[in-house]
Amino acid sequence: MTTKTAELDQARDQKPAEDPGTPGWARALRFVLSERVALLSVLLVVVLAWFWYLGQNDYLVAPYDVDYLASALETMVPLCLLGLAEFIVIVSGRGGIDLSVGSIVSLAGMAFGFMVGQWGWPVGPALVLSVLVGGILGAVNGVLVAYLGFPALIATLATYYAYGSLALLSNDNAPISTKPIQDLHSLTRPLDLPVMPDLPAQVLTFLLPCVVVVWLVVNRTTYGRKLYAIGTNDIAARFANIDVRQTRFRAYVTSGLLSGVVAVVTVAQFASARPDAGSVGNGMALPAITIAVLGGVAISGGLGRVAGVVIAALLIVWLNAGILLAFEGSDGSQFQLFALGAVLVLSALLNAITLRRRGGVR
Repeated sequence: MTTKTAELDQARDQKPAEDPGTPGWARALRFVLSERVALLSVLLVVVLAWFWYLGQNDYLVAPYDVDYLASALETMVPLCLLGLAEFIVIVSGRGGIDLSVGSIVSLAGMAFGFMVGQWGWPVGPALVLSVLVGGILGAVNGVLVAYLGFPALIATLATYYAYGSLALLSNDNAPISTKPIQDLHSLTRPLDLPVMPDLPAQVLTFLLPCVVVVWLVVNRTTYGRKLYAIGTNDIAARFANIDVRQTRFRAYVTSGLLSGVVAVVTVAQFASARPDAGSVGNGMALPAITIAVLGGVAISGGLGRVAGVVIAALLIVWLNAGILLAFEGSDGSQFQLFALGAVLVLSALLNAITLRRRGGVR
């Protein structure tokens, strides 16, 4: 690691000195506002306490209890994994973003459906190849953005349409729901754990390992240091002998790999390989971007933490779960969209505060 790269790491983490005369409550408030993990933890406690209070006073249509919160984690797995995918590409800088993650989920999921449901392949090899399909699709994004210089917004929007169309055409817009695919639902069954509430299996088998791997890659490898360096200032990173193009290319490949994992999880959850799994409704990309930004990932790049993304995903999932219980019929889903938009605005505001707190360091 060169001296210049070390200086970039130091600049990324630097904070202005505190005024000794500042009151304790003001320092505590400033800490919570500038440390995203702390702020999200506080907001999570507030959301849980608020909906628990509403449930205890019969303002909800069903109990907002531990079992309900545990079952809601089923929806957290794909959102959190795609939030991590967006985290990696956004941190890489230069307007990094991946709008195609939902379409990659659809296309890789259909590939998984063909391999298991129609060609009779064993689940293990099919799972690995489906994740690799996601990586290959992400590599196409990486080539367009890192090597050909396409703006990430335009490149991934184009592949969003292309991959989504291929998914629809692959099986004449029909899902694959054969018996082998239906049997995959057992991969997402609730786990009967002692003392703890029943957790969806995919939380332990897919989400937790991926979170650990991403954290290790970002925080404990040379690649992770390079990723933050090019996101902070890719011109300075070049002078530090960092291959900016290759580092950014790998970020999009990683995003594709994580989307491939989500494809497998989604097929197992639905017990069906659906060609619109990642793009139905409002799609998976926008909630994933919201989670990444809420988790403290600066849209300008070079700033963000895995823990922030995970807690942000948990906050969004349990907030949505409470909103569904607060309204009868389909009204809850509409208020979920409103809450998602409000959270995105709040995220942008908090990111601006964080960047100002760090002295404008990018």
